[in-house]
Amino acid sequence: MKYQFIEDNRSSFKVERMCRAFRIAKSGFYSWRKQKKRLRTEENERLVQKIREIDRKKKGRYGSPRIADELKDLGYSCSENRVARLMKKNSIAAKMKKLFKVTTKSNHKYPISPNLLGGKFESIGPNKIFASDITYIWTGEGWLYLAVVLDVYSRSIVGWSMGPRLTSDLVTNALLKAIWARKITSYCIFHSDQGVQYASHAVRDLLRKYNFIQSMSGKGCCYDNAIVETFFHTLKTELVYFEYYPTRESAKKSIFEYIEIFYNRERKHSSLNYQTPEDFENLGKVA
Repeated sequence: MKYQFIEDNRSSFKVERMCRAFRIAKSGFYSWRKQKKRLRTEENERLVQKIREIDRKKKGRYGSPRIADELKDLGYSCSENRVARLMKKNSIAAKMKKLFKVTTKSNHKYPISPNLLGGKFESIGPNKIFASDITYIWTGEGWLYLAVVLDVYSRSIVGWSMGPRLTSDLVTNALLKAIWARKITSYCIFHSDQGVQYASHAVRDLLRKYNFIQSMSGKGCCYDNAIVETFFHTLKTELVYFEYYPTRESAKKSIFEYIEIFYNRERKHSSLNYQTPEDFENLGKVA
């Protein structure tokens, strides 16, 4: 109490000196300061309302950096720190992330391709480097397996396939979708782990037919394909872990909507300077 009294007196003395210097009334200064606080409070209330709208629209998948970027797009001028404070104060938070396990079967006798990327996922343009992997989603009917093909340049999912069995068809179907969607005509690197599906004759024959150059990560080294693991982590922590799928078909529909509607076209990526994959590629075309 003693120190608070001293601090209050110091503050009052400073205000008095300032008012005397600028020849203004103390009552006028306190009235101005009170009005300023009220305006700030009203502005924060409007921001919180808009933050809640964005949070609902994005289904709780955005944290403060992406919400701040959304607000900027809407014409609001506020820092990420301010957004984070308002979110914390009003109990608005992105969905809690959970860990997920990555597994692959690489104990096989098929040939292994060299690692051409060395853990560096950088591309000068679209359709130059594709990365692929497989994950699994639990449903009321059993496991549903998902294979994706990702364009390293824009992080866009250019091909995907889902099925009840972990076979090479899962990969070939995803790869064919990518080939048709992107109209691949020139050489492109296709990177994956050493899983038996990727080393199979069916996948190698398809890659050879369309002039792909195959690359494989080191055995047991998940960081060599981290770019696709990051996508799977995002998919599961933003969608799958918060859903119950009674059937494989319900899971397929949910994942299709996430990839094609949200991830490729709406989700802002920090690695793309908070642009969507679609916007990032379109910007590159204009440039």
